[in-house]
This record gives sequence, C-alpha cells and structure tokens, in this order.
Amino acid sequence: MGRRILNDALRTMVNAEKRGFASAQLQPISNVISSFLTIMKQRGYVKNFEVHDPHRVGKIKVELLGRIKDCRALTYRQDIKAHEIENYRLRTLPTQQWGYVVITTPNGVLDHEEAIRQNVGGQVLGYFY
Repeated sequence: MGRRILNDALRTMVNAEKRGFASAQLQPISNVISSFLTIMKQRGYVKNFEVHDPHRVGKIKVELLGRIKDCRALTYRQDIKAHEIENYRLRTLPTQQWGYVVITTPNGVLDHEEAIRQNVGGQVLGYFY
C-alpha cells in the first residue's frame, strides 16, 4: 500500500493539470510524497505545497503551474547503479531536454542530475516531465 500512495498522489496531480485546476489536494500522505514534491518544486514543476496535519492521515495542498505532462511512480522500486542512471533516463523519458527521474539514495531522495553529480545509486521512485 505504501507505494500506491505515491502513485495515487501523482496521478491526482496529473489529472488536475489536465482539467486546468490551479491546485490539487493529496490525501493520504507520506514523507516520500513530500520529498518528491520538494524536487518538483526545485525544478519548477509545482509552485508551492503545504502539509496540513502530518501526524495523522494528513493532506497536502499543491499549487500547480501547468507544466506537468506526465508523472508516474514505479510500483516496484528498481535498483540502479550510479553509472546506469543516464541510460535509464534515456529509456524512460520521452526526450533528452526535459524531465527528471527521482531516485532514493543513501544521501536522501534526489533527481537523476544530482545523483550523477554525487556519484550515488539507489532505487528509482518515479519520474516526471
């Protein structure tokens, strides 16, 4: 169930973007969702997000910018080594110019560019473009 929470949250954001909404509400939440959204915010795909009542079920309100075309989480977390990240990105993302693969590493949750820069591998959480 823990991995489906991330996928459901990402699909909710994509559906809200397609319908033209300015915000989306994600529920239930987890720390992985917060980390994923932090990377999306740093890369300019979401404007801002607020976590409400994180100790219980919790909610996250995400302000959308209209840049997300697709956003998916892998239901199986695939192991990936540092030197294999670029090949995985080329296979997964539709183009070389935009999009990010999100990886959970011993250094925290990182996108593929930061993981290559730090020369660290981990498990693939998902991707967005």
